[in-house]
Amino acid sequence: MNSISLLVIAICVFVLAYRYYSSFIATKVLMLNDANVTPAHHCNDGREYVPTNKWVLFGHHFAAIAGAGPLVGPVLAAQYGWGPGFVWILLGSVFAGAVHDFIILFASTRHNGQSLAVIARREVGPVTGIASSLSILFIIIVALAGLAIVVVNALFKNSWGVYTLSMTIPIAIAVGLYMFKIVPGAVRSGSIAGFLLVIAAVITGHWLNPGQPWAGIAGIFDLTKQQLSIALPLYGFFAAILPVWLLLAPRDYLSSYMKIGTVLALALGILIVQPAVNMPVTTRFLDGGGPVIPGPWWPYVFITIACGAISGFHALISSGTTPKMMELESHARPIAFGGMLTEGFIAVMALISAIVLMPGDYFAINTSQAIFAKLNMPTVELTELSRLVNIDVSHRPGGAVSLAVGMAHIFSSIGGMKYLMNYWYQFAIMFEALFILTTIDAGTRVARYILQDIAGEYLYAPLKQANWWPGILITSAIVTCSWGYLLYSGDVATIWPLFGVANQLLAVVALAIGTTIVLKIAAKKAYVWITLAPLSFLSVTVLAAGIMNAQMFLKRGDALGIANGTISIILIVLVIVTLLDSIRVWLSLLKSDKPVGLNTEVGVSCEYGNTKPNLPG
Repeated sequence: MNSISLLVIAICVFVLAYRYYSSFIATKVLMLNDANVTPAHHCNDGREYVPTNKWVLFGHHFAAIAGAGPLVGPVLAAQYGWGPGFVWILLGSVFAGAVHDFIILFASTRHNGQSLAVIARREVGPVTGIASSLSILFIIIVALAGLAIVVVNALFKNSWGVYTLSMTIPIAIAVGLYMFKIVPGAVRSGSIAGFLLVIAAVITGHWLNPGQPWAGIAGIFDLTKQQLSIALPLYGFFAAILPVWLLLAPRDYLSSYMKIGTVLALALGILIVQPAVNMPVTTRFLDGGGPVIPGPWWPYVFITIACGAISGFHALISSGTTPKMMELESHARPIAFGGMLTEGFIAVMALISAIVLMPGDYFAINTSQAIFAKLNMPTVELTELSRLVNIDVSHRPGGAVSLAVGMAHIFSSIGGMKYLMNYWYQFAIMFEALFILTTIDAGTRVARYILQDIAGEYLYAPLKQANWWPGILITSAIVTCSWGYLLYSGDVATIWPLFGVANQLLAVVALAIGTTIVLKIAAKKAYVWITLAPLSFLSVTVLAAGIMNAQMFLKRGDALGIANGTISIILIVLVIVTLLDSIRVWLSLLKSDKPVGLNTEVGVSCEYGNTKPNLPG
C-alpha cells in the first residue's frame, strides 16, 4: 500500500458516506424540517444566539471540534503501524463520529440550544442528568489540559511559532469587528484580509531569528514550558468571557478554511511527490510495550486517535455554541456530519504525514531522549530535517512536531521549495496550534456554561444567568484554573491517556442520549442501531481502556498518579450509571411501536435566563 492508495480510498469512503448515509439519517431518522424555527432566530439575543451564515458557522463548528485530535492522535497511533489507525479512522468517523455529532446537534437545536446535560435530564431522567453533568465537567477539564500540552511541547523555545500564534488573536478580533459590526455580512472581504494577515504573521516571524531585523525582541516570545502552561489558561479565561462574535466565530471561521485549504494542499502535495510509506502496516509494539503509547493496540488505538474517528468533546460543541447560531435545521447535515467527515479526512492526512517519515526519525521525535536510547533504532534524516527547519525537532513528544516535520518534508519535496522548509514547518506548527487554541477557547466557554448550569441549579440561582458578570467571571476562573493545574503539573505521558479515555467516555454518554433520542422520534425502532451499534463497541473498548489507565496511574504512587487514577475511576462510575439509567428508559420505549416525541414542550425557555418561548417542533 502506498500513500496515493490511502488517499484515494479515504476520499471515496467519505464522499459515499456523506451522499448516502447522511441523507438516510437526515430524511428517514431525524426527519429534518426547515419549517421549524431554530433557536438562533427565536432566542436571538445578539450575544450567544445569533443567526449565522451556514459556511461561517461550518467554519466555527469545524474549528471548535477539530483541535489536536485529528492532527495528533493519528500521529501517535502510528506507533502501531499505519493499518490499525487507518481502518479505525474510516469506519469510526462514518459510523460513529459523524452520527454522534449529527444527532446531538439536532437534539440541542430542538431543545433551544440547551447543553448535553440538560438534554439528558429532560429526555432520560434526573439521575442521568446529574451523572452526565458531573462527568462532562470532569471530562472537559481533562480534555482541555490534554489539548494544551500539545501546544506547549510544540512551542517552547520557539519564538517564531509563539509570535505567529499570538498575532492570530488581534487579527481575529479585527476581522470580527469588521464582519459583524463595521461592515456586517462582509464575509468575502473579511476572509481575504484575515487570511493575508495570518500568512504575513508566519512570514514576518522569520525576522525574529538571529541576524534578522527583529532579533532583539525575540526573547519576548521565547517562552519556557512553564510560561506557556500559564499563558494558555489565561488566554482561555479571556476567550470564555468575550462575546462569541468578537473572537471565537471569526477566528474559528478563518482557521477552519485555512485548515481545510492546507489539508487539500497536502493532499495535492502527496499526489505530486508520491512519498513512500516507510512505516509498516503493523509494528512490534502492537501488543504493548511501545514508547509513545503505553498499552496494546486494543483498546489504545481507539482512545488515542480520538477526534479523528469519534470524540465526545464534539457533543459539547454540538450542544454548545453551534445550535445557538444555526439558521435552518437542514444545515445540521453539512455542519455536523460533513464536519466530522472532513475531520476524518484530516486525520488520514496526519497519519500519512507521520508514516512517510523513517521509523527511527518518527520515534526520535516522539519520545524522550532516555526512552529513545533504549530502542536501538537508527535515525536517518533527523539531523538534516532539524537543519532545514532551523530548530532541533528531536525529543518533542506529543505528535505536533512530527506532524509538522512530515508536512514540511512533503511540501519541500515539490520542485524548488526545499529551502522554504523552515517556513513550511512554522506554518504547520501555527496551523496545528491555532486549531488547538480554537478548541481551548470554545471548550472553556462550554465548560463555563455547564458550571453555571450546575451551580445555578444547586447552589445559587443567579449563577445560571448568561449576562450576570460575577457569575461569568467566577465560573470562567474556576474552569481555567482547574485545567491549568493539570497542564502545569503533567506531561504527555500522564495527560494524553487520561484525555483519550475521558474524551471517549463522553462519547459513550452522548451516544447513550442519542439512542434515547432516536427511540423517541424514529418511525421505526430498528433505526436505533445507527447509535446503538457504535455505542456498544465503544462502551466495551473505552471502559477497558479506563480500567487499564486507572491501574497504570495508581501504580505510580505519586500525587499526580493518584489524582489521575481517582479521576479515571470517578468517570467510569458516572458513565456506568448513565448507561444503566438509559437502558431503563430504552426498555420502556421499546414497548411502544409509535414515536413519543421529545420533551420540547411550548414554554421551555432559552438557555440561561432568556425567556423567549420555544416553538413547537
